[in-house]
Amino acid sequence: MGKLPIALELYSVRDDAAKDLKSVIEAVAKMGYDGVEFAGYHGHSAQELRQMLDDNGLKCCGSHLGIQTLLGEELDKTAEFNKVLGNEFLIIPGLPKEYTSSKEAWLKTAEIVNGISDRLKPYGLVTGYHNHHTEFQPLDGEMPWDTFFGNTKQEVVMQFDCGNSMHGGAEAGPFLRRYPNRARTVHLKEFSSTNDTALIGEGEVKWAEIFELCETIGSTEWYIVEQESYAYPPLECVDRCLKNLRAMGK
Repeated sequence: MGKLPIALELYSVRDDAAKDLKSVIEAVAKMGYDGVEFAGYHGHSAQELRQMLDDNGLKCCGSHLGIQTLLGEELDKTAEFNKVLGNEFLIIPGLPKEYTSSKEAWLKTAEIVNGISDRLKPYGLVTGYHNHHTEFQPLDGEMPWDTFFGNTKQEVVMQFDCGNSMHGGAEAGPFLRRYPNRARTVHLKEFSSTNDTALIGEGEVKWAEIFELCETIGSTEWYIVEQESYAYPPLECVDRCLKNLRAMGK
C-alpha cells in the first residue's frame, strides 16, 4: 500500500482562514499537504472554494457540518455544494445535547444518521461522525461510541480523532480493531498529559500502532492533521506537524 495522503483540518488555522482563506490555502499547499478538510466556508461559494483548491493542487477530503445541514431540504443543498468541492465525506463533528443525553438518544441519533446515509447514496456521498472525549465515558452502561457505531450502517464513516479519545481515557487501537473498514478518514491529533501544546509526535499517542491499523484493517483513505493548541503561530504549528509526520515516514 502506498503512502496515504495527508490533509489539514482548516479548523486548526481558523482565525487565519477567516481573514484570508485564499492565502491560507496557498500556504497549506506550499507546506506539502495533499488536501484540506473544511470547517466552515468563510462566506465563499463552492465554485470559489474549488478554484482555490484546484489552483494549488489540493483535494477536499471532507467537510465538518452541523447535523441540521443534513436534514430535510437542507441535505440536497449541502450535497450539491460538496459535489462542486469534489468532496465525498460529509462529517458531523459533534451534536446538540438532545442527540447525546442518554443511550436512548444515541440510538435515535444512529437511526437518523442511517437515514442521512441512505439519502446521500444517490449523490455518491457518505456521512460520518467525529469524536470528542465524551463518547468514551460510559452512559447508561455503554460507551456512546459503541452505542452509535454498533447501530449505524457500515458505510457511516468512523472519523476517529486520536487525541480527543485519549482526553476521554481511550486509546484508538481497540476501536479501530472493533470497527474495521470504517475509519476512512482519521484525525491525527496529539495528546500529552504534561504539555497541552504538544504537536504530533511530541506526546503519548501510539502513532505506530495507529498507522499500522489504519493501513491494514481501517480502510483509511486520508490522514487529517488537526492542531487546536499553539506553542507557535497556528500556521507554523501545522507546518511542524507535517514535518514530524514526514520524519515518521508518512
